[in-house]
Amino acid sequence: MNKNLNKYLIITGLCFSYLVSCAQEKTIVPRQHIAYKTTEAIVIDGKPDEMSWKKSKWSANFIDIEGVKTPLYQTNVKMLWDETYFYILAKIEEPHVWGDIEQHDAVIFHNNDFEVFIDPDGDTHNYYELEINALNTAWDLFITKPYRESNVVLNDWHITGLKSAVTVDGSLNDASNLDKGWTLEIAIPWAVYKTSYYQNNVPVDSFWRVNFSRVNWDHDVKDGRYSRKKGADGKYLREYNWVWSPQGVINMHEPERWGYVYFSSNEVGVDTTFTIPQDEKIKWEMYRLYRAQKEHFSKHMQWATTIESIENTALIVDGKTLLPTIENHSRGWVISIKSPFSNKVLSIKEDGKFTTK
Repeated sequence: MNKNLNKYLIITGLCFSYLVSCAQEKTIVPRQHIAYKTTEAIVIDGKPDEMSWKKSKWSANFIDIEGVKTPLYQTNVKMLWDETYFYILAKIEEPHVWGDIEQHDAVIFHNNDFEVFIDPDGDTHNYYELEINALNTAWDLFITKPYRESNVVLNDWHITGLKSAVTVDGSLNDASNLDKGWTLEIAIPWAVYKTSYYQNNVPVDSFWRVNFSRVNWDHDVKDGRYSRKKGADGKYLREYNWVWSPQGVINMHEPERWGYVYFSSNEVGVDTTFTIPQDEKIKWEMYRLYRAQKEHFSKHMQWATTIESIENTALIVDGKTLLPTIENHSRGWVISIKSPFSNKVLSIKEDGKFTTK
């Protein structure tokens, strides 16, 4: 096994079985946010003093990963963009700002951290993750497929040209007093998401699938130093997972559940609107069929050959009845639906990859 993948799977515990995922699944509509263009030079110093940041709107408050509980501490983000960078500003309420991981590409979420997940084309494959702690130590990864499938994690992939900075409202690693929190400012170059040299991938007036996560730990203090808290059994207590767009399950690595960030060509301060396309709503239904097909295999040790075997009710989106078909082949299957809205054929295959023709 790739040593980076092995390391990541062992230490995260995020490779969940499909039976658990299906059992916990909830109907949750992904959140959406409009990122406006800025023509102002943004200095990445952890201090959002620029007028563009002041005009930009905060996201909705983060919620727990399942979309059920209100977190202990508040988290919000702002987003901007220009022709070179995707800018992210995170405001993280935290009475104990601490961190002790200083090595790049170490397991950053073993500290309290802030995480960015990006899937530019929304097919759930070949997506990106960035984690940063209060020391401004980063871990950047490229992931070929979600952990529910056989995948490869490239731990040596780097966001060339990444800019990030942290400011602390209080005192870092000082257990003698309480803090208000920390602010993280990030600039990610669009160029790192290119799939070919000449690709113009700046998403003008279009959306990407994005989510943000915050990992927070109960802590102990010994000899004035913070550390993750352990239970009576000697094991670390479970972390808290607070996110922008709720996943419905305790697993960030289901990209089809991430939120929608629309990159408006309007300059910040000039409002625009964004509506999630109807084909995206069909896509949500198709991933529900995908999970049902996986569950069918786990029960019967073979794939279903008819839609009726995994779905016995009509699929309806915005008043339109969907007519899914399933095609089995030697390596798996493909479920397809012709959209009544765009007339495009939407397909999903056995490894979860989504395509549109």
